[in-house]
This record gives sequence, structure tokens and C-alpha cells, in this order.
Amino acid sequence: MEQLLFFHDHTLLILIIITILVGQMLLSMLFNKFINRFLLEGQMIEMIWTILPALILIIIALPSLRLLYILDENLNPMISIKAIGHQWYWSYEYSDYSNIEFDSYMIPINDMKSSSFRLLDVDNRLVIPFNTQVRMLTTSMDVIHSWTIPSLGVKIDSVPGRLNQTNLLINRTGLLFGQCSEICGANHSFMPITIESININSFLKWISSNK
Repeated sequence: MEQLLFFHDHTLLILIIITILVGQMLLSMLFNKFINRFLLEGQMIEMIWTILPALILIIIALPSLRLLYILDENLNPMISIKAIGHQWYWSYEYSDYSNIEFDSYMIPINDMKSSSFRLLDVDNRLVIPFNTQVRMLTTSMDVIHSWTIPSLGVKIDSVPGRLNQTNLLINRTGLLFGQCSEICGANHSFMPITIESININSFLKWISSNK
């Protein structure tokens, strides 16, 4: 997600420069009466306004291609977690540990505590250690869902009969929220995702208590 934000800022800066330059040229053409009689056949200016946009597109495309490879690259994952989409809840399986699997339902408004987040909190959070490479596998049992955490820059489709994967690396503790971003039915907006990022010692204690 940090790299996506850097790329956004990089592209936005180029767009701002182009907008200011074109705007200044338009204003200068509107408010002056200068005429250049040699501009009807200007080979040099035509070369400049052909090559310059091509160079700008290359400057934008190279970081974009780098990002595509970064998003698809799976490093050596320390933990593999499988997310299975249902109508309308998520199931999680910790593939590296036996007998650790659970369903994650949204907490109804009537059962919420004062510390809960309305329409975002779940009864069983997905617990992940921070500063750890995590491989996320996802599929679906019925229709197409989409496992999405905007703050991590992760959006991956859960397709029946297909296993998709992505990698996560969370660099701080805390709660991260997301929702299914595929229109999967009547209760599509009521299957949230909650990740609890904790340190590795607390994660090992959590694993031991759930075995």
C-alpha cells in the first residue's frame, strides 16, 4: 500500500505540472494578440510535442509495471491463511496449524459492545502477527466474493472452484477493516473483514489457546 501511495503522488505531481502548463498556454493565447507567421510549418515544435508526451508516458508506465510485479510477487511466507467466502460470512483456516478454523460473522447491532465498530466488527477476528510475511489464499463456496482490505491495498476475488493468493506484510499493530467488495447478494454489505495485528508472542499464545 505504501508503494501504491508513492505511485499515486508521483502521477499526481506529473498531472499537476501538465495542467498548469496547458492552462498557462491557453490563458496566454486568449489574452494576447501576438501572431507567429512561422508556426504554420514548425518541424521542431511538432517534434517536441510528439516526443515529450511519449517520455511522460514512459515515466508513468515504468513505476506502474514495477508495482504490478511487486503485487504478484510472493516472498517466502511464514504463515498461510485460507479465507473462504460464504453467503454471507467468511471462514478462515490456518493451514500451518491443525484444527484451527473458524467462521467470522458480523456482530449484530443488538449484540454490540460499546467498544465495537458498527457494521465492521466480527465475532471472530482474523489474527495476524505484524512484520511477518503472510500468504493469503482465498476461494468461495457459492458465488463470487472479494476479500478486500483497503488500508493494506489488498483486493482479491474469491471465485468458486479457484484458489487465488496474495501476500500481506503488516508493519504495525492494530485493527484493520474491510468488506466484501463484490456484489454477492442481498446481504453483500453485511460480511465485513476484521484483521487484528498483534506481536508474534501474543500470536503464538493465541495459537496455543485455540488448538
